[in-house]
Amino acid sequence: MAKLWLVLAALTLLSFIASAHLIFVVAPVEMQMGVVQKIFYFHVPSAYAMYLAFLVSAISSAMYLAKRSDRWDALGVSAAEVGVLFCAMVLLTGPLWARKAWGVWWTWDPRLTSTLAIGMVFGSYLALRSFLGDAGEAEKRFSAALAVVGVMLIPVIHYSVTRWRGQHPTVITKQGGGLDPGMVPGLVASFVLFTLLAATLIWIRAALERAHQQTIAIELEAAQQGLLRDL
Repeated sequence: MAKLWLVLAALTLLSFIASAHLIFVVAPVEMQMGVVQKIFYFHVPSAYAMYLAFLVSAISSAMYLAKRSDRWDALGVSAAEVGVLFCAMVLLTGPLWARKAWGVWWTWDPRLTSTLAIGMVFGSYLALRSFLGDAGEAEKRFSAALAVVGVMLIPVIHYSVTRWRGQHPTVITKQGGGLDPGMVPGLVASFVLFTLLAATLIWIRAALERAHQQTIAIELEAAQQGLLRDL
């Protein structure tokens, strides 16, 4: 497992180098927005990575509800944390682009609002887990159910532009979204990078969570044995 993690980390690093070259050296500068358009290569893939992480969290949470396995719980909370991280990236890079494109930092556009909503749902999931400390079984089940419900906002975010006609553009369509051919390699490389980055972060965080769970289990067992000796 350690070797596999090293391979994944190495691929992520190589992908980062390749992406940086394709984005800042190979890809042309957009004529109207200028260099600000380069945010596109981070904003769109970070939204995709957010979808991916939240989906993993929801599936893992559903599996935890079905099997009551700490492994699924660890994966669910780890993916939720990574998803919130990428959601923050979306909400930070978006206004930088919006300021140049729309003249405002923020507008209550359907896609922006629904993205903020899913971030708040999974942020609440993490806050609940944090406030409860070493959450009990009932609290873990409630958190898992929140993740399963929260992931249903993903199709709302994805189709909000076409359904409610907000200001946010439909960046990528089946026809390609009108991208300059020179921009495509950088965008593809960014998607690969963010996929690998999300997988690496989830893997690391899940391993740490499993170690924490095992430590709590050992401490609990030791406390029970000590109590039995006292009796």
